[in-house]
Amino acid sequence: QVHVVESGGGSVQAGGSLRLSCTASGSILRIGAMGWYRRAPGKQRELVGVNPSDGGTYYADSVKGRFTISRDNAKNTVYLLMNNLKPEDTAVYYCNAEVKGPNINYWGQGTQVTVSA
Repeated sequence: QVHVVESGGGSVQAGGSLRLSCTASGSILRIGAMGWYRRAPGKQRELVGVNPSDGGTYYADSVKGRFTISRDNAKNTVYLLMNNLKPEDTAVYYCNAEVKGPNINYWGQGTQVTVSA
């Protein structure tokens, strides 16, 4: 049984910053890739960025240069530092974690980010 939990969402003005955290816990041998997705109201889910653990980090063009993914593997935690936030960044942000062995992906419940102009 694996649980993935995001935290750190909130409301900020345009140009502000937030740091989201995602921690995987439970029956875990090793975490592989960890990524961030988001879904804005009335919009499709969008990939924000993915860290494959054994390679470079991918960022969507819409956030490249503003968002940064980092990891603390000892804590099975991935962070999303969001700088220079824009109103279009408003969305529920979801974390996805790949558990090695079964190679199964688990989703968190999401955390709300609201950016006002």
